[in-house]
Amino acid sequence: MSANDKPSGPLPPAHVAIIMDGNGRWAKARGLPRIQGHRRGAEAVRRTVTAAAELGIAYLTLFGFSSENWKRPSDEVDDLMALLRVYLRGEIAELHRQGVRVRVIGERTRLAPDIVTLIANAEQLTQDNSRLTLIVALSYGGRHDIVHAARQLAAEAAAGRIAPDRIDEAQFAAHLYTAGIPDPDLLIRTSGEQRISNFLLWQTAYTELVFVDTLWPDFGASDLEKAVSEFHGRDRRYGTSVGSS
Repeated sequence: MSANDKPSGPLPPAHVAIIMDGNGRWAKARGLPRIQGHRRGAEAVRRTVTAAAELGIAYLTLFGFSSENWKRPSDEVDDLMALLRVYLRGEIAELHRQGVRVRVIGERTRLAPDIVTLIANAEQLTQDNSRLTLIVALSYGGRHDIVHAARQLAAEAAAGRIAPDRIDEAQFAAHLYTAGIPDPDLLIRTSGEQRISNFLLWQTAYTELVFVDTLWPDFGASDLEKAVSEFHGRDRRYGTSVGSS
């Protein structure tokens, strides 16, 4: 399917978010070091981005590294940061060629300066692309996202730029890391775990959740298509029918 092709059948969810889980278990089951699982996970990212673009999904958010992941053993964190550098240096040109816009959300102050520079370069290079927006959550936590937005609004209120009683949900959302991005329609978590794990807590208020047993390194186009198919079978009520039969 080319960039100009439109998928047949029901319209795809505009925004799909994925918690990429299972890299470590994938490696352990094969007697390999955890970094091998992360490397195979990077290949799954490549497959999934391509599949999402071909399905006509407009926004794809991937939970790449959580704020809690900093607590992992230092050698694993170092390996993950090294892999991130490789990805940012080696994949961005291809993503740009495919018409993918890259956006990174999260607490950048905890990332190494060279990684911050690579992220800024990737965002600048791809900023005008429109086939798919790839949002990568790095050093991200949903609670921190909410607290960060609250602090910004509090500062604006203290400075007299906004009246506290005028703050509404739309203004709050505009101060989240995902400002300007629609809330996810579908959230997928791989590896059989059934938790949100502090991911996009505000943004997933009415998101459909799909949990799959596939470990992330094995995830591919067919898994994404099955999740989207399950999404199409849901009756999205946005809380309007709570308590009704």
